[in-house]
Parts: sequence; structure tokens; C-alpha cells
Amino acid sequence: MKQEMVDMIKNDPDYIKLVAERSKFAWTLTIVMLIIYFGFVLVIAFDPKLLGTPLSAGSVTTVGIPVGIGVIISAFVLTGIYVRRANSEFDELTARIKAKAKGE
Repeated sequence: MKQEMVDMIKNDPDYIKLVAERSKFAWTLTIVMLIIYFGFVLVIAFDPKLLGTPLSAGSVTTVGIPVGIGVIISAFVLTGIYVRRANSEFDELTARIKAKAKGE
């Protein structure tokens, strides 16, 4: 790719918007996932009895099992949220940038 084309794309307002919005959204989801994960780890570290409490009297399954599954599922949900937005809003911006670069 020629340097002029690269410069034209980098200076495109749609490209600048795409980079800024995608970055902000990705960092937001990353922070949410880190809070969930480290919250789980901190509960294990500082109050292991909480997660070790049986779900019901005589039950072998503890509170930690569904909470741990929830941590795993939250990763899938956050990934799905990102993919949905990327396939709609971010792909539209990318298509506009490509069209401008091709001169359409």
C-alpha cells in the first residue's frame, strides 16, 4: 500500500472514529471482565468459606460452582457483545473507509 493511501486512511474522520470507539469499547469490556475475574479470585482469597458453603443442606455442590460457571459464562457473553457490535457498527465504518479509499 502506498504511503499516500495510508496517510489518507489515517486522516479519514471515519477511521479516527472507528479506532477511538473500538478502543474505548474494548477497554470497557476488558475492565468489566477483570473486575469479574479478580472479584472472584479475591473472594476465594479473603472469604473462601463463602464460596465453600453448600447450596442446600446435605448438598455436595457449593456456592462456588455456580459462581465459577458464571465467571466463565460472563466471558462468553462479553465476547458476544463485542462481536455483535463489531459486526454491525464497526463493520459499517470499515466498509465506508474502504469505499473512500477505493474512490467510490
